[in-house]
This record gives sequence, C-alpha cells and structure tokens, in this order.
Amino acid sequence: MNHQPSATAAKIVIGISSCLLGDKVRFDGNHKHDAYITGTLSQVFDFVPLCPEVAIGMGVPRPPIRLTGDSQAPRAVGVKDPALDVTAALTAYGRRMALELEGISAYIFKGKSPSCGMQRVKVYGGGAPSTQGVGIYAREIMARQPLLPVEEEGRLGDPLLRENFIARVFAYRRWQDLLASGFSVGKLVEFHARHKYVLMAHGSVYYRALGRLVAEAKSQRPGALCERYGAEFMAALRRPATRKRHANVLLHLMGYLKKHIDGGDKAELVEVIESYRLGRVPLIVPITLLKHYFRRFPDDYIAKQVYLNPHPAELMLRNGI
Repeated sequence: MNHQPSATAAKIVIGISSCLLGDKVRFDGNHKHDAYITGTLSQVFDFVPLCPEVAIGMGVPRPPIRLTGDSQAPRAVGVKDPALDVTAALTAYGRRMALELEGISAYIFKGKSPSCGMQRVKVYGGGAPSTQGVGIYAREIMARQPLLPVEEEGRLGDPLLRENFIARVFAYRRWQDLLASGFSVGKLVEFHARHKYVLMAHGSVYYRALGRLVAEAKSQRPGALCERYGAEFMAALRRPATRKRHANVLLHLMGYLKKHIDGGDKAELVEVIESYRLGRVPLIVPITLLKHYFRRFPDDYIAKQVYLNPHPAELMLRNGI
C-alpha cells in the first residue's frame, strides 16, 4: 500500500483513524463516527482508514489498553491485565505504515487514544495520571513524517485550529506536487513568491527567514536546500495566524489597488479590514471585498498569490475566523 500524491487527483489523500469514519473497530465494538469529517471533509479528501490495534491482531471487541510508566517512553498495556503489552507491536506497525503512507498529505487521529492520540494522552503511574502522553502508533507516524500535517478530530471543532490544519494540508500538497515535478531552484523561487502573504499571515519573520534561504539557494546543495525549506515552511504554518497579522496582509494587498479605486472605496476597505482586526466580522468579509476589486482590476502578481484562495471556498473555513 503506497499512497503517492498525483497532480491530477480530484481529492487529497489523507490517513485517518478508521473509527472516525464509522467503522466499528473500537475496543468495545463501537465507533466514533464524525459527521464533519465524513460530510464536509469528504468533499475534498480521500481517506485511508487505519486502526492500529486491529491491525496488530487485537480483534474486536478486545481488552482495553492504556499508557503506563514514563510519559516520555510509556508502555501500552492492558487495563485489567498489565501483562498484555502491545507497545512493541504498535511501534513496529507505526514504523511500517509511516513508510507505506509516505505519499499521504495529512493524518487525522482519534484523540486521547493510547495508540492514536497525538497529544495529551493519559499516562498512568503511581499517582494521578499525567496528560503528557502520545499514542504509540501516532508517535511513530509523526516522528517519521515530521512535515505531515496532523490533527485530532476533537480539535477540528475549533474554527481556528480547523482552518489552520486544512490550510496546512493544501500547502503541503502543493509542496508535494513541486517535489513530484522535479525540484529546482527556479521552482522554489516561484513557490516562495506565491506563498508570500500566506507566510506573512503566520509571521513576517518566517517569510524573511525563508526568503534569505531562497536568496542563498545557489550556494547550497539542492537536496539540503529542499529539505530545509520544506521543514521551515511547514513549521511556519503550524503557528496560527492572528487577526493582527491577517489585517497587515490585507492592507498590503489593498496597496495593489490604490491606483484603481477612489477615496470612498479605499475608506470602505480600510474600515472593513479594521472591523475584522477588532473581531467584529470574520475574515471572509474583507477577503470577499478584495476579491471583488481584483476581479475588476486584475493584477498578475496577486493572481498568483495563494493567500486569497488557500483552500476550496465550499469548505467556508474563513467564515468562522
């Protein structure tokens, strides 16, 4: 099983805990179906469902497991029978699937699971349980695919985390497409230019740092340059954008219209951007107004920018942030 991205694929391929799709693979024979995932997200994602506990032969139903010991290196053992230790099996399966799934563009994990939780999983010891654990299987996937956007289903209920995750998925897919087409300095320069305002929304320091990396591209080995840029690019996007930084980007974009719109239109745009910065309207409001003006007064540079269209409009992700 090798899921390689394709520039012609209609949907982006992502891994997912199969219980979230409604598969009855939980320890008690139930599921954790998530309607948002199977409804809205299924419009743009193709899912590769996996349940590591079933995959290692634990069956359904099965004895429940939990993490115990050191939160930095916990063991996955039976709740009722601590002699049941599946740590090695889950670790080996995670390492194998990290290789087999190297072409996916994201992963949605089941939160709080001793196998699939990506953070804050309970680890039981002598006293009160710690909440610093990571699921054994999820840990291996994340360690071996460090650029891969990952999230838990519960956190997708937060509009900011949801938009950030899905924006990262589409950004990572664009990066994968660049690599699949054959990496070159010229393509990197174009990629960086297209993501200028996306990066600025997450922090201008990232855009400047990556810009310096691109400027020094010819003095670096292509392989090392590619690896470093990809890592720093995805790390930048993990930092959530803020209203203040978005407002700064919106004002920069407005600057490309200053020769085309009159004083009244400029005042309206500034007022809408300020209303967004103050939290009175969602991001979609100034974005829609800017798109209206750029349809009337096209700009070749802005047309290439990802910022105005980072993900499909039908997901309505900017309506709630």
